[in-house]
This record gives sequence, C-alpha cells and structure tokens, in this order.
Amino acid sequence: MIGASIPIAGTRDRLRAKLCTADEAVALIGSGRTVACGGFVGAGHPEALSAALEQRFLREHAPTDLTLVYAAGQGDGAHRGLNHLAHPQLVRRVIGGHWGLAPKLGAMAIAGACEAYNLPQGVVCQLLRDIAAGRPGCITHIGLGTFVDPLHGGGRINARTTEPIVERIELGGRTWLWYHAFPVHVGLIRAAAADPLGNLIMDDEAMVGDVLAIAQAAHNCGGIVLAQVGRLLEAPADPHLVRVPGILVDRVVLADATDHAITFAEQTNASYHHAAPPGGIPRPAALPLDERRIIAARACDELTPGAIANIGIGIPEGIACIACERGLLDDVTLTLESGPIGGVPAGGLSFGASAFPHAIVDQPAQFDFYDGGGLDFAALGAAQIDRNGDVNVSRFGDRLAGVGGFINITQTAKRLVFCGTFTAGGLAVEVSGGHLRIASEGRTRKFVERVDQVSFSAARARELGQAVMYVTERAVFRLGAQGLEVVEVAPGIDLQTQVLDLLPFPVVVHAQKAMPAHVFAS
Repeated sequence: MIGASIPIAGTRDRLRAKLCTADEAVALIGSGRTVACGGFVGAGHPEALSAALEQRFLREHAPTDLTLVYAAGQGDGAHRGLNHLAHPQLVRRVIGGHWGLAPKLGAMAIAGACEAYNLPQGVVCQLLRDIAAGRPGCITHIGLGTFVDPLHGGGRINARTTEPIVERIELGGRTWLWYHAFPVHVGLIRAAAADPLGNLIMDDEAMVGDVLAIAQAAHNCGGIVLAQVGRLLEAPADPHLVRVPGILVDRVVLADATDHAITFAEQTNASYHHAAPPGGIPRPAALPLDERRIIAARACDELTPGAIANIGIGIPEGIACIACERGLLDDVTLTLESGPIGGVPAGGLSFGASAFPHAIVDQPAQFDFYDGGGLDFAALGAAQIDRNGDVNVSRFGDRLAGVGGFINITQTAKRLVFCGTFTAGGLAVEVSGGHLRIASEGRTRKFVERVDQVSFSAARARELGQAVMYVTERAVFRLGAQGLEVVEVAPGIDLQTQVLDLLPFPVVVHAQKAMPAHVFAS
C-alpha cells in the first residue's frame, strides 16, 4: 500500500554486528597499512580511535610502519589529535596538510624519524576522492610555483623522503601538478550518530569534513572504515541527512563524551550547527585596541558588499569580529575551508567551526569552489615576507607549521590581504589620540631578504592578476610589478626610521598616505 511503513528486515542486526569498543576497532589495523584520518583541528577528529591506536602500540608494539594521511591539521598543540600517533615505529610515512597543531608529529618529520610530505589541504581531501574513484590522482593547478612544486622540492620535508609523489605534467598546452594516487587501507572518521543501518549523520557536528571521501577511498581499495559516533539512533535516519552510508562502514564505536567534544576548546556549542536566532547574530566581545585589532580593522576595510570571503587563523580571525561590529555580515559572506558558509568563524582550538552558519558543505566541495575562483576575498596570516612579495607560513628552520589550505586559497582568491605584525617577539604598541606608538620593538624581523619556504608565490599572483596587500600595524604594502610598495603609514609612525630602516631590502614608496583614522579608534 502506498505510504505504508515497511519494516526493513535485519536493520538492527546490521548495526549490532558493527558495534565494538575503540580497542576492538583499532585491533583490525595491520602493520604497513595506509591510514586516512578525518578532522579539522579538533572538530570531527575521532579522538577515541586515535587515542586507542596509540595505547595499542604502547602495549603491543603493533601495528608498525603505518602511512598516515590527513588533509586538515588535527591536534591541540600538545597531546590530542594526531599527536597520539607520533611514535617512529608506529608511523613510517606522513602525508599531511597542516602540522602545527601536532608538534610531536612535526618534530619526527624535522628529525627525519619518518618520511614526511606537506601537501595543500584541499589537494589531499580531493586526492582521497580521486582515489575512491579509481583515478590516477589529483591533477590541479594548485601548488605551482610553491614549495610543493617539484621544481622546488615537491612537498618533501626531509632528506629521508625521496619518493616523488608530485609530478609536473602538460595538458592542453598548460602546466599542471599531478599528485599521485595510492591505496588507502583504513579510514578513521567521526560522525554525530549512527542509525540502525549503520548510516552516519553529522547533525550536531561543527563540520562535515572529508568523511565520505575517506570512507569511499578505504572501501574501494579493499580496506576498512572505523567510525566513532556520539550517539546511536533508534530508527533509520532521514536519507537526506546521511553523510556516509552504512554500506561503507565496517565498525562503529560509541565514544564517551570526553572523546567526542564538538571542538578541542568546547564540549558543546549549538551555534555551530544552528541558524542564527530571530534577533540576528549576537555581537561578539570587542577586541582590545592593540596591534591585532589595528591589523584586523584595516584588513576589514578591503571587504566589499557582496563579497564571498575566507578568513584564516590567527590575526585574520579578528576580521570576523570587526565585520560583525560594523554590521557587515548581511553584505558579505565569510566561509571556512572546513565547509561552513556564512556566520562568524570561530578562533583558537575551535577554528574550523562557524557560529550560526548559513550552510555547511563537505570539505572537498568547499575546495572545489575555492580552486575554481569562487572567493572574492581572502585574509590570511604571514610569518615571513620577502623582497619579491613571497610569503612563508609553513616552515621556519626547525619549526614545521605546515601549509594547510593556504596555497589553495592564496592561489585562487581574487583579492588577497596578508595580515601580520611588522616585527614579532616582544612587540608592544600604544594608541593615543589616534596615533600609534611603538612602545617596544619586536626581536624578530618578519620582512626578510628571502623567505625560508615559498608558501605564496608573488610571481604566480602577478601571472593570475590577483590584487595583493600586506597589512601590518604600522604600514600597508601592496604587491607591485617589481615587489613591495608602501602605500600607507600609521599616524605617529616615522616612515624612515620605523619602517624603511627596518626592512632588509628597498621598496617603492608612494606619496605618503595615512592609514584610516577609524582603524586606531576603539
């Protein structure tokens, strides 16, 4: 009869056969396997599974020689996330997007204790999708001219890493990068809940991430998919809500709440998966009038009505607060590479989530949009800037931060604003009467003759016709035909002694223009 409820035979048996403990799930991982892990900082990371894998290794000295693959950085800068897997015998090779929040893993890479690659976050999650589809890899323009280009190292982090997994090819009269496919044997993923069919939904997660790409890749390579969930549903889920179908899931682990926090900073936050209340988005606390606010306020000036924007971690996070203060969120749309569209991006260890988003798409789809030129504006951090206008955010001597989605975003957004203090390590400023005073100069010069690693290629940006600015607390620069040009100076700052004399290279100076007065107002 049409419309009648038809019971699905054996539905509860399907989930019951898959339910197990985290220890039982990771016992299925054999040595020498390639393990793909999902998550973004702490959002969506299967903490119960990664912790259980570490404990198994410490007890049994097994498995060994794993290859770890992940797109977004997953960690808290200390012990959680992928820091659990930072054991030389446990992991033989790592292919990762961002490394900074997993310093134990990064230390292994720098020391040559494992083979290690740093590839763009968007490329890795798209590569997983290509592996699932049986394609030879990911062919893209992303990475040309940067340190992941084979002409500049191919993303290899240490001398132990010798296999070239990125190749330059010519197609249709253009140069592309071919990121090689490889088998994926284990998928470690997380979801909000599993239904009686083993289907996974993400209704109270902060993001979707790359769970489907990981699950399909592992399944189609003949591997296994281990899923951590926060709850079990009594009835089959609405099919439209299913993000990973149960046919792809081999084991389901019901995690404790402590291992299933919405981010590594917050146990729960309903704003990350709900629309804004009828009264609109609540105004965030005002930022203190310091160098970070000055930079964020000046960068926010570059947002234009109707713009679709990406806001990076660190100082650029403040742009979301300023935009909310100025009532701009009805006119611009802020997005994150993890998948949220609209709302107010969160910061710190909740980065990757957005409060009151309009929509949340999966991570590979978000990067499809970015890579194709969908972003009108992007504001990102800058740790080193050189005479060419190149930017480094990924590696500084023995410190490995990783590039994350930085390359995807900076090579495709129409307008770029790099945000960073002029110096670092002890910089202190004071604002009085709309004038800036440098109370204490930083010990570290962020403008250098040549960056340690090219995360952003100025030459490539000129080829693409991108508009590029560099905003500091005391001066604003733009990318010109030959390099950096000074276009604005903060009131109270002496251009010669406090800007030009501190640069290790000459720059073009246009008629001196003051940074806008409102930037220095509380």
